[in-house]
Amino acid sequence: MQKIKWGILGTANIARWATIPGIKLAKNAELYAIAGRTLEKAKSFVSEYGFQKAYGSYEELLADKDVQAIYIPLPNNLHKEWVIKALRAKKHVLCEKPLALNTAEAAEMFAVAKENGVNLMEAYAYLHSPYIKSLKEDIKSGIIGDVDFVDTAFVTQGYKEDIRLYKDLGGGAFYDLGCYCTTMILSVIDSDVTDVKACAEFSDKGVDNITTGFVRFKNGARASFNVGMILGENSNSRFDRLYIHGTKGSIRSDVEYNQAGNLSYQIFTQDGVTERKIEVPQNYSLEIEQLGSCILNGEKPFVNDEFSIKNARLIESVLHEIGY
Repeated sequence: MQKIKWGILGTANIARWATIPGIKLAKNAELYAIAGRTLEKAKSFVSEYGFQKAYGSYEELLADKDVQAIYIPLPNNLHKEWVIKALRAKKHVLCEKPLALNTAEAAEMFAVAKENGVNLMEAYAYLHSPYIKSLKEDIKSGIIGDVDFVDTAFVTQGYKEDIRLYKDLGGGAFYDLGCYCTTMILSVIDSDVTDVKACAEFSDKGVDNITTGFVRFKNGARASFNVGMILGENSNSRFDRLYIHGTKGSIRSDVEYNQAGNLSYQIFTQDGVTERKIEVPQNYSLEIEQLGSCILNGEKPFVNDEFSIKNARLIESVLHEIGY
């Protein structure tokens, strides 16, 4: 099988524990080059993970003609700059979520991708999971009727020191965690957003510690969400929730976003309770393989421009509501 040569632009922790292992597991990917803010940092990744090349600047990585695809795990405020530079260097790009700080940025990035004939995909690894595919197939089958309400939560620990604590870096609970909830809601409810209400508690650094909100859709469906960085400091505490109500039944799940392994959810109808069990591989390998298939075989990205822009618009509406 032909393999895409991947370069990683940045040495963030999510690259270390999630995407680098995903590239190594993906059948159509090759771990090729890494760039850091210093050559010493990049070389440490070479010795640890087996990259073939290391660069001490992001520009050097983009200039490498052998690099076909770039993964960008930089802080949120740097996404637009480096995504556009990578696209103009004719590299296919997988950029960490949230892709953009607002709708205009997202639209501009996808326009540049189109102009340069390359793929741009926002990195929501969980959306590639067979768990999500199974959920959507059950909903499409009509087993719970028409979806009229979705509730989801993603709450994690607080931080003593982290890039998520700073507004100028695009930090805060909603940018970091709320984007999971909004993409889940938009994946389940196929309608246009008409109303958004939200409120938040802010830190002394100006980012939201916790945000809760309500979304109404044109087809009458509604959704609620809770996201936060409040469960202790630098702990492993976490709380995830998903509830999907339909006119004939409901689906409930406590599966954490982006989990792998033997996962399950329950379907409640008048006929009783059905449990779905799904074996899920490492999600990050799935998104790497999918973008590889887009490059090699002309597939359409699962997380496409229309979806990402719609999600960016919803995120922007929530942030406007809370006064971020």
